[in-house]
Amino acid sequence: MMMDKTIIKKIRQVKYIISILAGLVVMSTLWFYFSLPDVAYLVKANPKTTAFMELRKAQAEVKNNQYRLKQTWVNFETIPVLFKKAIRITEDASFYDHKGVDWVELQNSIKKNMKARRFARGGSTISQQLAKNIYLSADKSLFRKFKELFIAYRLEKALSKDRIFHIYLNVIEFGPGVFGVQAASRYHFNKDVDNLNLAEIVRLTAVIPQPLSISASADSSWLKWKSRWVLNKLKIYKYITEEQYNAVIYEFK
Repeated sequence: MMMDKTIIKKIRQVKYIISILAGLVVMSTLWFYFSLPDVAYLVKANPKTTAFMELRKAQAEVKNNQYRLKQTWVNFETIPVLFKKAIRITEDASFYDHKGVDWVELQNSIKKNMKARRFARGGSTISQQLAKNIYLSADKSLFRKFKELFIAYRLEKALSKDRIFHIYLNVIEFGPGVFGVQAASRYHFNKDVDNLNLAEIVRLTAVIPQPLSISASADSSWLKWKSRWVLNKLKIYKYITEEQYNAVIYEFK
């Protein structure tokens, strides 16, 4: 009888602990959900600033460096179709097919990172990159990545694909204080984005992964390698002809 009472007491204790843990999980989930930003305003309004812009400003202030933001919004239609295609196929080829996360690419990234024992590959979609740029940071923690996934889903639910891409093209970083394709075109080539030629489009696309260490108007070995890679992608997808490819490839050898 005493044995039965002891067992019953332990069962009650276990149930009590489980109920507390369950409550904590529910509360944590609710806190996490309601801590996510409301992205609905982006349907019609452009973000006045982004987390990355504020981060760069803060970093400059710490170093007592002068910081001047260079950004000019342009319409989606103003950006050359080839430029949009170049960025899409190099940053997120399946952008118009997935719902915010490319699970195949994400799995490949996880495998590569586990093998390298570091964050060697991101695997982020354009929606995820936009979530990170507007609301998060450059931190590579798993919690930040987790939050990025949920915000990307919110963006996909509230905004059209073209709207997501439009905002992305206007806020991504292309150099020190340089954000968006229009500012990048003016900063690196002293022209508006709709006047870019193929070589310039390739150069700007190439620097997206390393905008602060690689200049689109320079001729580093890395830039030439990456530019050849972008050009090959454009040719493979048949977005440029063999003649266009041959007319530009020499610049990156």
